[in-house]
Amino acid sequence: MDNSFFAYIQQLELLVFFSGYPLLYATVMLLAGKTHSKTFFNLNLTSLLPFAYALTGSLYLGFQLKNLYPDYSMENIRGAIYQPILFFWGLTSLIFWIPGLKNKRILSLVHSLVFFFFLAKDLFLYAIQSNSYRHDIRNAMKIYTISLLLNLGSLLIIFLIALFLNKVKKQKS
Repeated sequence: MDNSFFAYIQQLELLVFFSGYPLLYATVMLLAGKTHSKTFFNLNLTSLLPFAYALTGSLYLGFQLKNLYPDYSMENIRGAIYQPILFFWGLTSLIFWIPGLKNKRILSLVHSLVFFFFLAKDLFLYAIQSNSYRHDIRNAMKIYTISLLLNLGSLLIIFLIALFLNKVKKQKS
């Protein structure tokens, strides 16, 4: 069987996990710029963005490990990676767990723009072709919506964890 189908599926998986982050990033930065206090429950939401992106990357890693189960041999791993550059680029999102990178949140945006480019390219190519590709555009928008919801959920989880840790820290003081 031709590997192009599996490469396309792997690209869709990456788009589901990472392509919605730029819109979430822009929305949070826009809302943070409009508020005067720039804090929400005494937490800077913009500083949590890289951690939310890292959580999404961790979910992607978990998804890939689930797909590889039960054979984690090198041969199986090599056989399951059809787009190695994109695959490993997605896994590099895990570096945003490093606390020092929370001040360089633009790096998480730049990292995710690679995946957003593939989505935008597909949409552009579908748009310049005939109306017979309307279902492809609809599918791309479904993928983007799922990605946006996944990234929003990651930000919400990170926010709740930070809120809990902030409350525990205040109680100890």
